[in-house]
Amino acid sequence: MAIIQLCQIELHDSLYFATREIGRLYETEPIIHNYALCYALGLIDSETHATTVSEEHSYRYFCAEQVPQYEAHLTPLNERGIYVTPARSVFHAAVLNTWKYANNNYHVEMEKTQKNIPSFGRTKEISPESIFEFFVISEKPLQFPKWIRLGKWMSKAEVTVLKTQEVKSSTSEHPFIFPYPLNPLDVMFTHQVISYDVVNMPPVSLIKNVQLQGEYYQLTGTTKLKIPANLEYHFRVN
Repeated sequence: MAIIQLCQIELHDSLYFATREIGRLYETEPIIHNYALCYALGLIDSETHATTVSEEHSYRYFCAEQVPQYEAHLTPLNERGIYVTPARSVFHAAVLNTWKYANNNYHVEMEKTQKNIPSFGRTKEISPESIFEFFVISEKPLQFPKWIRLGKWMSKAEVTVLKTQEVKSSTSEHPFIFPYPLNPLDVMFTHQVISYDVVNMPPVSLIKNVQLQGEYYQLTGTTKLKIPANLEYHFRVN
């Protein structure tokens, strides 16, 4: 048996992270990576589970080096039977912001210049009031903070648990479609992935509109959505 929690995120600030760079335009894809969600939800290095992350990998108060430690941080979630799917947009709008900076060579000692050449860039961000949904699969219901921070600007967002169900896994010989995004490194170890669309984004590109075959959890109600079962975090392709 597994507990499936359908969660919703509503943005209260504009959300920015550089999914892709097109010249001077830095664009935010309307998908939230499951790695980012694990950090934002407090599942990693939280006070109640501080023992799952060693001191050398703790980012709570100080980060000595800008080197991601995804494997060290996320592997303990496998041991606790917790998996978070990436979040898809239910409703979103984009907003363009322009930032400028100037060439400050005249501040450098012994260097002369007659020019002060301005430069600029643009960010395509996800606007406030946009809504995202994702699933948390666990062995028991989890409590999440009402307010979290996301993205480069640490944007404020509200978390709501819409539905909690206890379900059993099933197996079918027929493929099924999962309309939410997935991390391919995780699903390819447990399921046969037949078709998908790629969403290029760091640190691991995601896939969406996935047709796959294998074990699944089926939610009851009007949607009767099938969710891939036995998902865990993986970080290498053997």
